[in-house]
Amino acid sequence: YCNSREHICLHVEYKVISVLIVFLICALGIVGNVMVILVVLTTKHMRTPTNGYLVSLAVADLMVLIAAGLPSIADSLLGSWIFGHVGCLCITYLQYLGINASSCSITAFTIERYIAICHPIKAQFLCTLSRAKKIIFGVWVFTSLYCVMWFYLSDIQQVLYKNVTIIMCAYKVSRNLYLPMYFFDFGIFFVLPLTLATVLYGLIARILFLNPLPSDPKEDKNGYDNFSKVTKMLAVVVVLFAVLWMPYRTLVVVNSFLQEAYLDTWFLLFCRTCVYLNSAINPLIYNAMSQKFRAAFRRLCRCGRNAQANKAAYIARLHYLLES
Repeated sequence: YCNSREHICLHVEYKVISVLIVFLICALGIVGNVMVILVVLTTKHMRTPTNGYLVSLAVADLMVLIAAGLPSIADSLLGSWIFGHVGCLCITYLQYLGINASSCSITAFTIERYIAICHPIKAQFLCTLSRAKKIIFGVWVFTSLYCVMWFYLSDIQQVLYKNVTIIMCAYKVSRNLYLPMYFFDFGIFFVLPLTLATVLYGLIARILFLNPLPSDPKEDKNGYDNFSKVTKMLAVVVVLFAVLWMPYRTLVVVNSFLQEAYLDTWFLLFCRTCVYLNSAINPLIYNAMSQKFRAAFRRLCRCGRNAQANKAAYIARLHYLLES
């Protein structure tokens, strides 16, 4: 059967695999990022400048998963765009807003870590929660205004494929006009943040190397041990951002110089999966590398179970009273 209708089998296989992978990643990422937001907002000792930037990153990652990941599942299942003209404009806008806001949030906490480690005296009045809130607000205002252009660059298109009209949400402008805008976006929100992160984390590593941690935790009066652990965790977040975005960014750059773009279906799925995984994996990193986040996640889960138990007990008592 598969030998005689190989294209049909591959099509069905791609649908099943793409939907399962993207759904699992999106479900994991949405739950994880919501938990990050909840534990920081509801736990007093978790409200730090660094965690403020992580909340901003979690919101941006949620936006990517909801605006890019979930619509791609509908596309894979139905093979056509179902969200209409307004949906195309808004979803494209939210996709790029989430992507760019996550990049800016990573840049913000990288600079905050550099100041906290390398300039501890300045950090006392520069790395405050109130200042972090202002920076986060500025990040979202800047990216929100910057991404407005996507309302004018995207639109739905009707493509005739084997006597079937397929509706797509695509770019409205020609490829030649889009490339300069893409490369500017690529430089500002990928190359610049990674270059800055490389330089700053190099300086941070130098400071931590020249000032080794005390062997006795009681002697760690300046909290260097905690600084080091948090810095390592954030460095892992930056490295994963670079690695998981690299396939997609490389593909677009290479296609920019080709007459016929390389659009292998399975490789495109790999690139998209890496992007979604980048938006879903950070809560797992926090849980694995931060004792505070791990404890806060456990408390949040226990509170959820206790609430369900209390609700069940209340319903049981209500039934008992009504029956008696």
